Amino acid sequence: MLTGKKVLVIGLAKSGRAAINLLYKLNATITVNEYKDAKDIPDYQQFVDKGIEMITGSHPEELFDFDFVIKNPGINYHKPFILRLKERNIPVYTEIELAYQVAKKQNYIGVTGTNGKTTTCLMIYQILKMLKQNVAYMGTVGFYYGDVKKPMMNTTPDVDVLYNMLLEAKEHGVEYFVMEVSSHALDKERIYGLEFDEVAFSNLTQDHLDYHKTIENYANAKRKLFTKTRSNKIAIINGDDPYYQHFMLPENNNIVISDKDGDLKIEDVCFSHLGTTFKFSYLNKNYETSLNMVGRYNIYNYLTALLIVHRLGFAIDDILLLSDKLKTPSGRMELIKNGTNSIFVDYAHTPDAVKNVLISAEEFKSGRIITIIGCGGNRDPLKRPIMGRIAVEHSDYVIFTSDNPRKEEPEDILNDITVDLTSDNFEVIVDRHDAIVKGMDLLNNNDILMILGKGHEDYQETKTGKRHFSDQEEVVKYLEIKGL
Repeated sequence: MLTGKKVLVIGLAKSGRAAINLLYKLNATITVNEYKDAKDIPDYQQFVDKGIEMITGSHPEELFDFDFVIKNPGINYHKPFILRLKERNIPVYTEIELAYQVAKKQNYIGVTGTNGKTTTCLMIYQILKMLKQNVAYMGTVGFYYGDVKKPMMNTTPDVDVLYNMLLEAKEHGVEYFVMEVSSHALDKERIYGLEFDEVAFSNLTQDHLDYHKTIENYANAKRKLFTKTRSNKIAIINGDDPYYQHFMLPENNNIVISDKDGDLKIEDVCFSHLGTTFKFSYLNKNYETSLNMVGRYNIYNYLTALLIVHRLGFAIDDILLLSDKLKTPSGRMELIKNGTNSIFVDYAHTPDAVKNVLISAEEFKSGRIITIIGCGGNRDPLKRPIMGRIAVEHSDYVIFTSDNPRKEEPEDILNDITVDLTSDNFEVIVDRHDAIVKGMDLLNNNDILMILGKGHEDYQETKTGKRHFSDQEEVVKYLEIKGL
């Protein structure tokens, strides 16, 4: 595709360097234009030794003898030089678009929403693997394909990281690339140029307003994913979310999931602390299945995954045979049994997520619900009192504790959570370890302990940095010490 092509790369940012490495592997003829002087580029000579032409210190007006140009997403398409390139019909790509051009034959699946992205994407990933397909997953808990599992820093990474993942997946024969797509990534154009064969919307509730400022801005950022479809333009929509119409774009092939009136209708749901059984109808056929997962929201996550895989060409009946083999992602209503008591560790850290997991527990409880919860520091403070109210309203007893305080004082965060509470069914224990011990001590027969906020995380972040901390490990240590 690129052998012998003359390519101009504008800028030596991380993503630009990634593009240069790819172009070099593909035997393109490369010219780099960088505003820094040669003496300020530590690896300048290494580029020259590879036969790369380096134009530094300025931006010549007549750089037009190229087959195409690669630019950083931060460079506006309306810059005079870019406009002159277009006038000469010279294609201009971002680094991600370059990776996409190389790896275009993969099927791209993008899922967005406040909650449920990780569970839905990992269900898609697991189902396709069990169907013997070569699939990759990228999101909150890592980058997976084959036997490879790599950690991630962001739900949707920066351009240079994403760029390398797309190409790595292609090199290993991946046919389906399943991606969690965050509102930050969409707003910051981290996936600029990518097009998706299938997209999905899980829900929209208050989160990240420290960044987006308003719920409308937040919704509009997520909506961008639905303008990036190709081919059959499949869009799976949770029709029971109040914002679902915002994501129903006329150019897409929209499929709505609902327990009221949708293309796929949910019926006859039965919950227990070990799982969920339900029926659904789709295209005039009726189905029934069971999941080893709890929570009404997981029905929507599962059905989204089922429709995504089905519309890739796989039979619904074949997918249903795999339902009871699906595993809950770490820290997503992860169950630890303790006699007649059930302990759930969950990542719920938004008002809606907290409400959903607690309502789920209410639907199968036979004893009390005891909840341990906090809020992260240096994040949207407006949700703190809301989460506090939800916790005390849907629990018999609540222990408010530290989550990841980051640069804030833990006591200030806990005061924000509890300042408006008028009930007396809670206490505050700043130290998360001590809070978990207290919660475990409170358990009697048939009680449920909900440990919320950190889920899969194996660290706690404070002013002094990150230290190892795992809610699951704290529970297991308690049980071992008590001989339970």
